[in-house]
Amino acid sequence: MDFATRDMVLAIAHHLLVFSLAGVLAFELGAVRSGMKAKEIARVGRVDLWYGILAVLIVIVGFVRANFAAKGWAYYSHNGFFWSKIGVFALVGVLSIIPTLAFIRWRAAIRKDGDYQPSDREIASVKRFLWAEAGLFLLIPAFAALMARGFGAH
Repeated sequence: MDFATRDMVLAIAHHLLVFSLAGVLAFELGAVRSGMKAKEIARVGRVDLWYGILAVLIVIVGFVRANFAAKGWAYYSHNGFFWSKIGVFALVGVLSIIPTLAFIRWRAAIRKDGDYQPSDREIASVKRFLWAEAGLFLLIPAFAALMARGFGAH
């Protein structure tokens, strides 16, 4: 594979993974609501597993892209918006731990009691974290666009 093709494939893969993660987050925002039944909780738990898988793949493909694609590590490593993007992505990941742990707890509760439903308070707490993730996630493409155009370079 020539250099230009590798750069293009990595860029496409990276963008598709990021958009997929945004889709998973949007699904979770819509699916987590009062009155969730066992089937809905199980579905959210399965989808949340993809959230983690996609996040890991984004980091791997992103760093491969930063090191072996068009601009190279020298470009990215000295760019404040690159590091801001990485920092926000990490913060979104840290925030996602709380909903993930809730989904795991809820699924365990369902195994004990098939009629279990999370309380409105638990739902509201998870929704706050999901909305915080979504709000911060919006910064990622903004930082990426700034970085790609040379802003933030030292």
